[in-house]
Amino acid sequence: MTHEQLRRVDEAIASYAIVSDPPPKELQAVVEMAAYVARVPMATVNVITSHEQHQVAAVGFEASVCRREDSMCAISLSIGGQVVVPDASRDERYRDNPFVSGPLGGVRFYAAQPLLTPDGFAIGTLCIFDTEPRELDEDQKTALRTMADRIVDILELSRRTRALNDSLERMEEMRDELVRSNEHLAAFAGQVSHDLRNPLSTVAMSLYLLQEELDEEEVPAGASTVERALRGTKRMQALIEDLLAFARVGGSLRREDVHLAAEVPVILADLAGALRGADVTLGDLPTVCGDATQLRAVLQNLVANAAKFTRPGQPAEIAITGSRSGEGWRIEVADRGLGIEPSDAERVFEPLVRLDEGADGSGIGLATCRRVVQAHGGRIGLEPREGGGTVAWVWLPDA
Repeated sequence: MTHEQLRRVDEAIASYAIVSDPPPKELQAVVEMAAYVARVPMATVNVITSHEQHQVAAVGFEASVCRREDSMCAISLSIGGQVVVPDASRDERYRDNPFVSGPLGGVRFYAAQPLLTPDGFAIGTLCIFDTEPRELDEDQKTALRTMADRIVDILELSRRTRALNDSLERMEEMRDELVRSNEHLAAFAGQVSHDLRNPLSTVAMSLYLLQEELDEEEVPAGASTVERALRGTKRMQALIEDLLAFARVGGSLRREDVHLAAEVPVILADLAGALRGADVTLGDLPTVCGDATQLRAVLQNLVANAAKFTRPGQPAEIAITGSRSGEGWRIEVADRGLGIEPSDAERVFEPLVRLDEGADGSGIGLATCRRVVQAHGGRIGLEPREGGGTVAWVWLPDA
């Protein structure tokens, strides 16, 4: 084998960690079965690197490590395919090998089946042998091939299980880091909102006092300027509250059964002003598992948007429905409003994005909805409604 081929074999062996770590215990059972089927006293799984032979499972003798150049199975791998030798002392390929001629053993009968990885690398052999000459029949040869394939299956399963465990550990670390990040974000947002509220409240109070003085003095131009400033402080206060709500999402959830059929009427009552004149229809709504307060906020935001973005001069038409979808529930809030361009359907979930600058709101609402839904393991999106309008949908998994 070339140096490059040996290097790639070493890499394949390393990926199974069969030399560096304790081998899978299932290998011992296969080796014992191989000795039993062939009616020989000794069998082993040999893993052959560029420099050494490692007997990682054995029956009938104590497993050990030897140099590659002393290995009978290294010779067999260079030959390729299954090798069966009735008497190695009479075979010119093996008779001078130290495992045959005496220094390391007195092998006579010898058979080896290569262990081929799915990528075609021969990483070792399933080897059976005896100190007495003997033969193998065709059934025993077939069984030897089958058991070698099963050894590779065991190694593949062990490798994939190890990779899966590593991935799970990384996911756990990422989850813990995300929890810490959310906690820091919530704490930071809380501190910032507190630091902003105090001076903003002072400004608002000063503006109210100034407005009263101007009203008493009847200065219309000044009162108009103060009124605009007061509206600006109110918008700023709303933005601070929205940012704080956005930052707090993603922490611990209080999971319980949430009966949407009971929650939605409460939401409609809270939005009575915004829904004045609207035509709202309710379909069947499921019971889902989640944080009632946060899910209620999501639906309230979606219904409020449906009421807000209507066609000029027309009342809102809103349909709120739920249906089974895979291993979860899909809840839809559909309107007959202006609709949304497909290119904007994803962008509106980014913080501070507002498609209509003239509309009320901070551009935080849908971003917060997405954080809430994702914290519940779900998905959220917007899509055109057949006949005009928009469908805002939320998918939530079963508990």
